Formats: sequence, C-alpha cells, structure tokens
Amino acid sequence: MYQKIVRRFIAIYLELITGFLWWGVGFIPFHHIRRFFYRLFGMKIGQGSSIHMMARIYDPRHITIGTDSIIGERATLDGRKQLAHSQGGLAIGDHVDIASEVMIWTSQHDVHSFDFHPIEKAVKIEDYVFIGPRVIILPGVKVSYGAVVAAGAVVTENVERGQIVAGIPAKVIGQRQTEKLDYRLGRARWFQ
Repeated sequence: MYQKIVRRFIAIYLELITGFLWWGVGFIPFHHIRRFFYRLFGMKIGQGSSIHMMARIYDPRHITIGTDSIIGERATLDGRKQLAHSQGGLAIGDHVDIASEVMIWTSQHDVHSFDFHPIEKAVKIEDYVFIGPRVIILPGVKVSYGAVVAAGAVVTENVERGQIVAGIPAKVIGQRQTEKLDYRLGRARWFQ
C-alpha cells in the first residue's frame, strides 16, 4: 500500500513538471530561457544544442542531449524511467537533427499482459543522425551513427550505422554515401 501511495505522488509530481514545461516553458520564444528551465528540472543539454518551441517533455531527469543538436518544434521526448528495474531513458548524441513533430517514446504498455503493465526501454540516438518530420521512434530502439530516418516513418527496430530507413514499419531503403561525417548544424533560429 505504501509503495502504491509513493508511486502516485511521484506520478502527480511528474505530471506537474510535464505541464509546467509544456505550458510555462514550451511557449517562451527564447532558446536560452527554455534551456535554463529544462536543465533546472534535470535534463542534460550540451553546448550549442537547442529545443524548439512547444516540445513535450516527459521526465527530463533521464534525457541527455549532446552538443550541437537541434530538436524541432512540437517534438515529444520521453525520458520515463520510473520503475526500479526499468531500462528507460533517452540519450541523444552530438550533431543530431530531429525535425518537427517527432515522437520518441521510452514507455509503452504490454498489450499481451493481463494487467496492461508498462514496459520502459531506453532509446539511444547516436551522433550525426537525421530524423525527418513526424517520425515515431518506439521504446528500445537504437539509431546508430549517421543514420537517416525518412519523414513519417515508424521505427520499431534498431537502425544500423549510415542506413536510410523509411515506411511503416521502417525498412532500409539505402545507405549514406560517406562513412566519416564532420559538420555542425549551426545556430538555431531565434523564435522557434
């Protein structure tokens, strides 16, 4: 009974944080101010990285973003890792370009269980990845170095180094033509 009460209070606390970051912070048109609040609530954000307006953040304590990465408008970043045995959390590397309205989930329900219990699995996005608009990445996926995920794809399995994937579910449609990547994304637009 005690654990159930504690879990309920933690859930309410995290819902309040999610609401504050969405309504109170997500609409502020300045990257530096939003980044300050995201870091204040535990998110680790590298130098030169930015999260555009109206991002939906779930449990920022377990989200890490490397340097020079850009997260597009209305993106969903799920850092949930609430169960003691959970493997949840979200790690985004350096020079990662995530377009608008991308959803990255680390938690889902077991539809085959009698109690519909949650399953939390970490998502890792390595350096120099490009994720197109409206992509959905499901729990437990690793998107490896230099991979490209085409717009609207639903990623249910790992994407290997340099692969280009598209579709529902995402399938390999090509390979990036260079092995070594070395670029900076540049500064984010001011009012996004």
